[in-house]
Amino acid sequence: MSRAITLAGKTLALALLFIGGGARAQDAPLLHALFQDHVVLQRERQIPVWGTADAGATVSVTLARETVTTRAGTDGRWRATLRPAAAGGPYELVARAGQATQVVRDVMIGDVWLCSGQSNMELPVWRALDASSEIASASHPRIRLFTVPQVAAVVPQATFPSATAWKVASPETVRDFSAACFYFARELQKTVDVPMGLIQAAWGGSRIEAWTGANALRAGGGMEEALDVLALYAHDPAAALAQWGRHWERWWTTRPGAVAGDRPWRSDAPDAGWRDAPASLGAWERWGVPALADYNGMVWYRTQVTLTAAQAATPATLELAPADEIDMTWVNGRAVGSEYGAGEPRHYRLPPGLLKAGANTVVVNVLDTYRDGGLAGPASAHALRFDDGTRVTLDASWRYRPAPGDEAPPGAPWQAANGLSTLYNGMITPLGDYGLRGMLWYQGESNTGEGAAYAARLRTLRDDWRRQFGSRMPLLVVQLAGYGMPPPMPRESGWAELREAQRQVAADDPHAGLAIAIDIGDAYDIHPPNKQELGRRLARVARHVVYGERALAPSGPVVHEATRAADGVRVAFGGVTGALTTTGANGPIGFELCDMQARCNYADATLDGNTVVLRGADLVDATRVRYCWADGPVCTLRDTAGLPAGPFELSLTTPEVPR
Repeated sequence: MSRAITLAGKTLALALLFIGGGARAQDAPLLHALFQDHVVLQRERQIPVWGTADAGATVSVTLARETVTTRAGTDGRWRATLRPAAAGGPYELVARAGQATQVVRDVMIGDVWLCSGQSNMELPVWRALDASSEIASASHPRIRLFTVPQVAAVVPQATFPSATAWKVASPETVRDFSAACFYFARELQKTVDVPMGLIQAAWGGSRIEAWTGANALRAGGGMEEALDVLALYAHDPAAALAQWGRHWERWWTTRPGAVAGDRPWRSDAPDAGWRDAPASLGAWERWGVPALADYNGMVWYRTQVTLTAAQAATPATLELAPADEIDMTWVNGRAVGSEYGAGEPRHYRLPPGLLKAGANTVVVNVLDTYRDGGLAGPASAHALRFDDGTRVTLDASWRYRPAPGDEAPPGAPWQAANGLSTLYNGMITPLGDYGLRGMLWYQGESNTGEGAAYAARLRTLRDDWRRQFGSRMPLLVVQLAGYGMPPPMPRESGWAELREAQRQVAADDPHAGLAIAIDIGDAYDIHPPNKQELGRRLARVARHVVYGERALAPSGPVVHEATRAADGVRVAFGGVTGALTTTGANGPIGFELCDMQARCNYADATLDGNTVVLRGADLVDATRVRYCWADGPVCTLRDTAGLPAGPFELSLTTPEVPR
């Protein structure tokens, strides 16, 4: 599926079409694109329905013997609200305005779920376990599937720019649908016997900030400059690029380890440290350079293109082959573009007067964070395309310079999966206030470098979406699965920090729940295929949080507190089905005791009922307890129902001594 970002400079007309204004085409549908054959509407709450008609037209909407009437505004937009209804169907939804009529057939009323996040939510059924037999048996006529087109936008959109449809779950339709979302609904329907509508809005590699509205991000603070640039980009991309270029360059010159006077993007940057790149370019891991064989980070590229005076005066676009995964590009020392997407070619419109007769310098900074990285070849793919139809290939003699360091550069706020509000604008705002039963969120891998800040960002997203879909909308969060080899000794972990943020957000929200996935990860695959078990765990959380089955523990053992005692540190758990138990060892492993200087050591652990007792040489100085604190830890504590205890970090408390 195409992943196109809606750039304001060339889509203002589309934005006006989506958001309203102007005459309505005679053959345009009356109903918003969400309301199509096989749709599922949320039961037992008011049903909002909306669309467009001729300005001022009277619109009637009929569903299951109820008819309501409304009037389109001067912009043609209309909205009606139907009374709550019990689960059932099939029905017809009919909209009429003047001589125009639209009929939506096979309408079901049941529970609707929004399934969102990054690649582990996007991962389709055909990539999950036992895909062939699962697809062959996937006939579930009361489960309906809707995939939101993957489109990012710099301004909020009111509808989808491409065709969409609700589909009945069948072997033909589930193949490319979210496995986690589908298996969740299939499991949940065993105990909640109503039609299920599933809305998939996911994008691999996306950050949480891309899914959060600009107003919410601004209220959270710390992103004002980037949000100002995003707002400017909506009506003046060239000015926004220039402003962002200065921001990026300031970051480069002030980052830890920066060298005074080092400005690689400039045309007059010295040659020291630059080397010849292979003529074929491509992934730098395959260049045969030992330092780049397993390198994730930034690499600078530069080359030139020689132009005549007539060419330099002709409007032009810089064409680059795909950059894996983020580029920042300059021409003659001026920033001209930045995009995210490993497989997407770059097309950057150059401002008038930038090019000159003679040699022109092109510099590209490429950031890669996972597997292969680099600027793709062949050399002929990189060129200037002029508005008169001619094309001049950039010089084939590219040079490169690694830029080692742990700090990642700022991402341009208009980037699709890596920007600010871009996916919210393109994929969430078009849903309006469509009735939902709850939201499933599986995201975080792209934010693991900022785990300590994730709790605030997740709360911001949660509150932002609740403003749109309902103030008490349940949120079911998948805690990140294990990924990577277990460490030989305790160490810090961005993945563990992010899991702790997810745990905290779910723990302090009565309308949220956490699905533990630490034990169903894959050390070698960031996309663990066992989405069936994940679906079962999400359904269990939903039964407890959403459907009120309070006697059913929502997940595995949940830590309550860690206290000092005469026999060691006692870590108490609740939510235990049966009793605490361990697998693969005589006692629990993976517990750590940490002191105030952040020194951590593994602790010896034994079971005592629903409590784990920790002992170790560091007991006296310990201030914190951690469990399963690693990217891919070994976790052995669970209950007799087979459900695992999730990772956590807790401060130690000392019981008060009675006077």
